[in-house]
Amino acid sequence: MSIKILCDSACDLPRTLLEELEIEELPIVLIKGEKEYFDKVNIDPEEVYKGMRDGEVFRTAQITPITFENAFEKHIKNGHEIIYIGFSSGLSATFQSASIAKMTLKEKYPDADIAVIDSKAASCGYGLVVYEAGTARKNGASMEEIIKITEFYSENVDHIFTVDNIEYLYRGGRISRTNAILGGMLNIKPILEVRDGKLVAMEKVRGKNKVLKRMVELVGERNIDSDLSNTTFCITHGDDLETADKLKAMITEKYGVNDYITNQIGGAIGAHVGPGSLTLFYSKRKM
Repeated sequence: MSIKILCDSACDLPRTLLEELEIEELPIVLIKGEKEYFDKVNIDPEEVYKGMRDGEVFRTAQITPITFENAFEKHIKNGHEIIYIGFSSGLSATFQSASIAKMTLKEKYPDADIAVIDSKAASCGYGLVVYEAGTARKNGASMEEIIKITEFYSENVDHIFTVDNIEYLYRGGRISRTNAILGGMLNIKPILEVRDGKLVAMEKVRGKNKVLKRMVELVGERNIDSDLSNTTFCITHGDDLETADKLKAMITEKYGVNDYITNQIGGAIGAHVGPGSLTLFYSKRKM
């Protein structure tokens, strides 16, 4: 019996990598006005960021239980074991939809082997969890082994990220209107993390260059395993490849890292963090 791994589009992994690891990605719904789109299917990140710069507001909606039912049932009928790794349940109800679908299908197919796992992560932090699971599957790991690996990285992937314009955090209800106005006037760049599956502000830094330097420093302060040279780092950006490349060079120079996954932040996350956002993910511990 073969194993099928599924995820959703909030993982921000490059499409080529998902195809290489044979991972199925389900699109999160994006909403602009009265029109719905499927992330990375009929709307691409560039269109989302251009719209946001022009003042358009995008919202997101969870993947529905019926979408998960259809996706899971297809693989059940093909005799597959199923592992769905979900976007943090603390940030989206999509994980709940997948759990509902699993319960429904277990009534219909009691012998079906379906695992639904909360990554407790977002963007390519979530993507790193999916990547490690997919790599393990490709290397012949059993379902139990893949689940163990997934749970390990869900607990240990570190998130360090910033946004270029904190107005988008205000729109998402993450900060007050007063803080958004003051932050914009003072060129304040917040540094945030995902802790216990939820978005948490860590520090405030004034100026773009200083925030990059501080992000690099935080890696050294938060890392638990001393040698980072063989650690996979993921850097994603909100339509700002130049700054992402600059951060990558700084990480390489300081820690000797040479294994990167780089990608643009997709619409599912980009709708909440906005253009110019920058993220850095790695595992604080080695398994």
